[in-house]
Amino acid sequence: MIATTDNAKKPKPRTVRFRIKRSDGHGKPSRWETFDVPVQPGENVISCLQSIATHPITSEGKRTTPVVWDAGCLEEVCGACTMVINGKVRQSCSCLIDEYAPEEGDEISLEPMSKFPVVRDLWVDRDRLFNDLKRIKGWVPLDGTYNLGPGPKESRDKQQTRYKLSECMSCGCCLEACPQYTLETDEEALEKTFVGAAIISQARYFNLHETGKQLEKERLDALSSPGGVQECGNAQNCVQVCPKEIPLTESIAAMGRAVTFHKVKQFFAGE
Repeated sequence: MIATTDNAKKPKPRTVRFRIKRSDGHGKPSRWETFDVPVQPGENVISCLQSIATHPITSEGKRTTPVVWDAGCLEEVCGACTMVINGKVRQSCSCLIDEYAPEEGDEISLEPMSKFPVVRDLWVDRDRLFNDLKRIKGWVPLDGTYNLGPGPKESRDKQQTRYKLSECMSCGCCLEACPQYTLETDEEALEKTFVGAAIISQARYFNLHETGKQLEKERLDALSSPGGVQECGNAQNCVQVCPKEIPLTESIAAMGRAVTFHKVKQFFAGE
């Protein structure tokens, strides 16, 4: 048997250059900084950002401030670490360097999402997304039902549909890729701007719930108002970038039909 040393077993790291778009806040000037990071096999973008935060020295040898980003679970569940990587929006925790920069000296560019206000560097404010969930009442009204016995049963097909829709983590990927979803900070304008595929899909999810559909009318009213489902331009970019492969275009079509039927019913009812 040939003895091997620890150094022989451990693969030699390669150097990857990270080109990062940085800013001190929304509306403030942005700048690009580059960092040369030694990368081991199996590393992801987040681990490389942690290395940069530990040693915030640019490729030119200039000391700078640590790069700021948002992250939570580090396993593509929380949706917090969304950013634009090499021009495409995705989750940075599941972005492996071996796939994006397999060779010595390869470069990876990181940018914040452009459809949300920048807090700092790669961290954006996604409050707009969560406020839009409030617009469509994205919850199940359970108060007072805990003592009413078992809830209503549902079919296995509906369970499977709702399970897939429930995987949405409000990451914002579909909104970043949507041409109809634009950056807006004015409070009054936000109430009339397109809510986006994630919100429409969540309205479908809760309307399919046997208890959640108690608020179906309010959700359909919200989706038929300015900024609702009628604003979709059918670009279908959303379904291409969704990290959970949620059938977003199916949800948009389903809610479009539901809104049409809802408005026709209201018309003949004189509402």
